[in-house]
Amino acid sequence: MKKNDIDDLFNRLEGTYDIGETPLGHSNRFLNKLNSDAAISVNTEATSQKPVYFLNWKRAIAIAAVVVLMFNVGSFLFSESDSTADLASVSPEMEQTQSFFVSTLNQELQTLKSFDSPDAKFLVEDALKQIDILEKQYEGLKTDLVESGNDNRVIYAMITNFQNRIELLQEVILKIEEIKDLNTTQNENII
Repeated sequence: MKKNDIDDLFNRLEGTYDIGETPLGHSNRFLNKLNSDAAISVNTEATSQKPVYFLNWKRAIAIAAVVVLMFNVGSFLFSESDSTADLASVSPEMEQTQSFFVSTLNQELQTLKSFDSPDAKFLVEDALKQIDILEKQYEGLKTDLVESGNDNRVIYAMITNFQNRIELLQEVILKIEEIKDLNTTQNENII
């Protein structure tokens, strides 16, 4: 503000100032009240020797420690949830690819589990063990995908893993059907 503006302000506010005198004894009442509050808050000689700002620093340090702790816990929880990614997180095309592979795998697994003959039981159990191994490898690839920053080699390995699982299931289903047909043919020849 310019000097003229300040002068104009004071001129406009002239007469509205509170320039009244404080009542008699105001200072004594204020000091008595202040002393009585201080006497109540000071219980021991040790606490009266500690400066007030020291207590404020303790609180500030405690609050800062809690904030740092919460930040670390939060970042740990969020980093754990983001430590893996799948093909769908790479691009919309990869999301479609993953969706196709997952639906195909589910269909093949249902077909495989539908075989309940004693001859097929061993092949089904073995195939499911192999699928579990491939799924564990895929989980490792999901972690590698995050660490590599969507490297094309990891994406290719993930797609290959899906293809290997589907091919395994299709081969086992084909073998089971061949065994089933072979048994049917042998039974027809015997009759």
